[in-house]
Amino acid sequence: MLEPVRIPSGYTSTMATQPINAQRSLETLPNAAVHAQHPLNRSSSEEWSDKDHKDSLQSPTTPTMAHLDNMDSPPPQNMFTADGGHKHPRGHGLKKKASSTLQSPRAWMGLRPMATLDEELDHAGHNHLFWPKVKIALKEPIAEFWGTFILVLFGDAAIAQTMLSGTDAVRASSPGGGGFGAWDTISWAWGLGLMLGVYVAGDSGAFLNPAICLASCIFRKLPWRRLPMYWAAEFLGAFVAAGVVYGNYVNGINQYEGHGIRSVASATNPTGTAGIFATFPASDLTKASQFFDQFIGSALLVFLIWTLKDDSNKGKFVASGAWFPLGLFFVMLGIATAFGWQTGFAINPARDLGPRAMIAALGYSGVWSAGGYYFWVPIVAPFCGAVVGAFLYDVFIFTGETPVNTPWVGLKKLINPKRTIQERLEHQRQQSIV
Repeated sequence: MLEPVRIPSGYTSTMATQPINAQRSLETLPNAAVHAQHPLNRSSSEEWSDKDHKDSLQSPTTPTMAHLDNMDSPPPQNMFTADGGHKHPRGHGLKKKASSTLQSPRAWMGLRPMATLDEELDHAGHNHLFWPKVKIALKEPIAEFWGTFILVLFGDAAIAQTMLSGTDAVRASSPGGGGFGAWDTISWAWGLGLMLGVYVAGDSGAFLNPAICLASCIFRKLPWRRLPMYWAAEFLGAFVAAGVVYGNYVNGINQYEGHGIRSVASATNPTGTAGIFATFPASDLTKASQFFDQFIGSALLVFLIWTLKDDSNKGKFVASGAWFPLGLFFVMLGIATAFGWQTGFAINPARDLGPRAMIAALGYSGVWSAGGYYFWVPIVAPFCGAVVGAFLYDVFIFTGETPVNTPWVGLKKLINPKRTIQERLEHQRQQSIV
């Protein structure tokens, strides 16, 4: 029988301690790299924290995962400037994400506290400069501005080219002698403008229309706090686009209408050019007909947008993705060709109000009083039509989460609005929307 081996007291096997020592050596390597790469300020409580006091370390020998993830390569030899200051070369340094800047203003506007940004670009050195940080923090409103700008730019420019090239002199010099546009040209241009604008403004949701924003707040849980910022961005985008179109075609406007003459077209003034920028009704329409024309066009627009974005609707080809803007192109083309004659198919408060304000500032007369003060119709009617169109789709087709698919078709939520608001905020926090 084998006798057990007795180990004298005080004796330590080197074979047993070697793995432990090796493990300890490996554990200290990242700490040394972290401290060499990102000198930390030691507080009076003996805890280590970065200068932003956000990534505190309970022990000076335990790095956070965020520090280790940002260690792209060994630190360079010279990490200090001539005056002793610390420098962060590109690709090195443990900077916080660029998307995490200005979180309070973003939350105040109802935006996600962290802007959406590719992980690789989030740590890029150039995105920590002043303007890139502002651009990232206001990413969604800026996207809405430029998306609406593209929409109105293409649409108004097509109207300008079609109208101003309709003179006898221009038609005679054009290929085929028919000028440089027709109603089909205008319809296609608005469809293309909408499609390209959605591509530009994809990060914001690409609403490009205050009426669609309102419908999304009611039926698709878009935070209400985003509404003022999105509306302002869309209005400004349309306003600036109208100014660009005017500057591009001012010479043609002078030749068509006359130098210093800026007016709204009518039966007695067929050369008015205000219709390039804002919409005006046919002369024989009643107020009810004007309103209903804008109402039905806006309702149809939102109804079809809800269709294209509904993943549970098996009747469509693709609900979202790269095909969604193309679907919107055909939606706008169809509305323009079917509902464009009587009122000009504004179906977008920003598309009409922004350019109307621009031409009023440029000296056009009668832009607010024309058509029996028609200007309020393309502002109010699209809001009403968009809400009704969204309601009809959710009532009869949509099977997802919506206020309509709740007790009493959503009317019960009106009894206890405080609870409804709390539930909505909780949902948005879970989705990191606010």
